[in-house]
This record gives sequence, structure tokens and C-alpha cells, in this order.
Amino acid sequence: MTRFMITTAATALVALGGMAGAADLKMSHVRPQDATIDKELRAFGEAVSEATDGDVSINIFPASALGDYTTVQERVSVGAVEMATQPAATGADRRMQISSFPYLANSWAEAREIYGPDGPVRDVMADLYAEQDITMLAAYPVYFGGISLNTEPVSPGTTEDKGIKVRVPGIKSFQLTGEALGYIPSPIPFSEAFTAIQTGVVDGVIGSGAEGYYASFRDVTQAYIPANTHFEVWYMIISNEALAELDDANRAALMEAASDFEATRWTVAEEDQGKWEQRLADELGTNVVELTDAQLAAMAEKARADIWPVVLEDVGADWGQDILDQIGK
Repeated sequence: MTRFMITTAATALVALGGMAGAADLKMSHVRPQDATIDKELRAFGEAVSEATDGDVSINIFPASALGDYTTVQERVSVGAVEMATQPAATGADRRMQISSFPYLANSWAEAREIYGPDGPVRDVMADLYAEQDITMLAAYPVYFGGISLNTEPVSPGTTEDKGIKVRVPGIKSFQLTGEALGYIPSPIPFSEAFTAIQTGVVDGVIGSGAEGYYASFRDVTQAYIPANTHFEVWYMIISNEALAELDDANRAALMEAASDFEATRWTVAEEDQGKWEQRLADELGTNVVELTDAQLAAMAEKARADIWPVVLEDVGADWGQDILDQIGK
């Protein structure tokens, strides 16, 4: 009997040893199932499973099924949700507004220098996440933002007052962007934005781009203005607790897969943006307004003059200016 118990205990220990470093991780994101990010994250999950011989599985929860992205970031911070790929929640730390500074990048090449590997914004965002017990695994470039309207545009290539009310996220930089471009900004939660447009509370949206408007607002988008309002980048994050529970080999495999995930995205993101703008026009009949370089430059100049000083005060003038200096702004 004693011999049997010893053998059984030894077998259990071997089994537990084989499970060391294994994990079943939940991954949240904000887009509907089968959206671009959903497909890419499922491919990432398959790559992680293969690299870890099935030890690490990643279960994808689309469409904010685990909560609004602000709530999810808080839950990742305390380990209640293991992973997410989503915008930074500035409510947790106002300095995270640096990620969505309006007109910070002028081109995809410049965006990669700012937000890509070793970029100033990417590095500081990793530090800000670390303060919340979160590890940033990758940056995910999405698009340059624009304006969706459920009405005819008014002087879309200028910054003059338009008398059009638009939904903006509850983030100061977006509210100020709406004002600088001549719109009347109305902070409304994302979950209520579609209904607000549908019922005429607002006539459009600032805060997303062509892919986002197609995914979530295509039935209320008559016109799209690619104003390059901001560069949208999401971050793949994981709770420090979940990361620490992986063994060294699985942790390394996860981080390498995340690096490959980001590298691949940078090669297709610009083309992807163009495809979604074309889909708005071809499939929905959306009026995709063409803006000249001069018009975009005038918008950027006004936004930087009106918005940057205010947002810098909000995030900490010296702290924020140091980052802008690194970028050469």
C-alpha cells in the first residue's frame, strides 16, 4: 500500500511537472468576429500554440466581450484578464494620450519611426504599461484616422466652422481635434456611438479610420474624410502575473511570436488602410473625400498650434515635450 502511494505521488509530480509553464490565456479585442484584427490574432494564437507544443493556448474574445477596453486594461493590470490587443486606456494614466497625439506622424515611414521598434512613443508606452503591472508585447499599427459623417460634408478640406456635431472618445486630444477642424465634439462612449448617430444626436464620428468605420459604423457612414487626424496604434499587452507563470521556453516563444506578429503587420498596414477606404466607396457607396497635401498640411498646422500646448499641460509639459523633442517636433 505504501509503495502504491509513493508511485502514485511520483506519477502526479511528473504530470504536474509536464504542465509547468502551460497556460490557457484569454485575449480581448474591440472589433467584431472575423474583422482583420480578429483573424490576425487567431493566426497569432495558432503560432503560439505550435511554438509551445500546445502548452500555451490563446482564446480570442472579440467585440469587447470581456468589457470595454478601459475596463479590460484594468482587468489585465490585476490579472483578471490575461491579454488584450486594443487602444491604450488613458483613464488609467493621462500620459497615455501621447500615443494618440493628433498629427504626430505625417507618413507611414514616420509612423514606424515613432511607434515601431525602438520608437520614442513605443518605448514610453511600454514604460507606462509597466507601471500598471502590464507587459507590452507588441505594437499594432492600424491606420491614420479620419472623419465619418452621416450627412453631406461641409468644407471638408478646411478648418472653418461646419456646424456638424460629431462623437469623439472621452479623451481630451480627440475633443480638441474636433474643435480645431471646425466640428462640434460630443464625448460619447463607443458602445453608444452608433445609436447616437442613428437617432441624430450626432452626425458623425471622429476617433477611428476607414476600417473601424466599416466594421462598426458602415450603416451610418455617408461620407468619409481621410483627414489623418491621428495615427491609430493598438498594443498587445499581457498581465505580468500571466507572463510570470510561463516557463522560460514558453515565455520566449510567446514573445517571439508577438514580435513576428508586429513585424508582419507593419508590412501590410498601409495597403490595408487603402483597401478599407476603397471598400467604403465600392461596397457602400460612401463619398470618400479627396484632400490635397496642402489641405492636410493646413489641418495639421492648426491642430498642432491649438491642441498640442493644451494636451502637453494635461500629460505634463516637460515630460511630453521631451518625447516630442526625441521625435523632432
